Amino acid sequence: MILVTGANGFVGNALCNTLRMAGLPVRAAVRDPFKQLTGVESVIVESIDATIDWAAALNGVQSIVHLAARVHVMDERAADPLDEFRRTNVDGTVNLARQAAAAGVKRFVFLSSIKVNGESTQPGCSFSADDPPAPEDPYGISKHEAELALRRVAEQTGMEVVVIRPPLVYGPGVKANFAAMMRWLARGVPLPLAAVTDNRRSLVALDNLVDLIVTCLNHPAAANQTFLVSDGEDLSTADLLKRMGLALGKPARLFFVPPGLLRFGAAMVNKPGIYQRLCGSLQVDISKTRQLLDWKPPLTVDEGLRWAAQGLRG
Repeated sequence: MILVTGANGFVGNALCNTLRMAGLPVRAAVRDPFKQLTGVESVIVESIDATIDWAAALNGVQSIVHLAARVHVMDERAADPLDEFRRTNVDGTVNLARQAAAAGVKRFVFLSSIKVNGESTQPGCSFSADDPPAPEDPYGISKHEAELALRRVAEQTGMEVVVIRPPLVYGPGVKANFAAMMRWLARGVPLPLAAVTDNRRSLVALDNLVDLIVTCLNHPAAANQTFLVSDGEDLSTADLLKRMGLALGKPARLFFVPPGLLRFGAAMVNKPGIYQRLCGSLQVDISKTRQLLDWKPPLTVDEGLRWAAQGLRG
């Protein structure tokens, strides 16, 4: 039996469907009893923190994929955001891991974040799985602390831990900035990003991430390792938008604004993060993932974008 936490989420739903279609026994941990997945055994877990008793969910479980997390909060109101992230992402994760090890779970696959490595890379440079961590925001810090805590649990109990750090994940049902960009392109909105051709960003299609998670559930070489994942092709912002447009059947309408002016505009509205996400680089090196697991992304970037576009139209 495989327990998937965060099963109602963007990645969790796709993973549970993939496991179910492969004929593997799945138990989905969900928060909302009215959003149980079709064809999958479900267990209700109202929150992820240090107090939850996982006994019922862990009965008969050999492997766990832990996806549930407190993620980015657009309108953060917590007095201490890091403390809130730690409550779920660190304390809740460690509580589950310790109970899992005591219940005889053999492998714990943890979905972390590339933010553990940092927020950006220099042009031509890439993060690797074994680089010294350098998280900057509360979310990244909490994920790093969770990784460290899981390593300690593995050392103390013998339960195998696998860490996966994805960059931006896209696919059918994607939300937030990626979905907004696709909607703008679908509507023919002109975008001032034709000049953003020198940066490079790694992305990962939902199906590629799910495929790696499934690989990490069973591959002997995955035990107690950290892996980065991407589609294997890094794109500039302008190139990404053009290829999004092709996937949508709506050619991207890009016009030229110097990147320096874009930076100035972002600073004027006190949104420097927008400039970094649009014009900065964030590349990941997946050579360790390829070599150690003999893994390659099943989908190309263009195939992944077509799937995402179909989801937007659907």
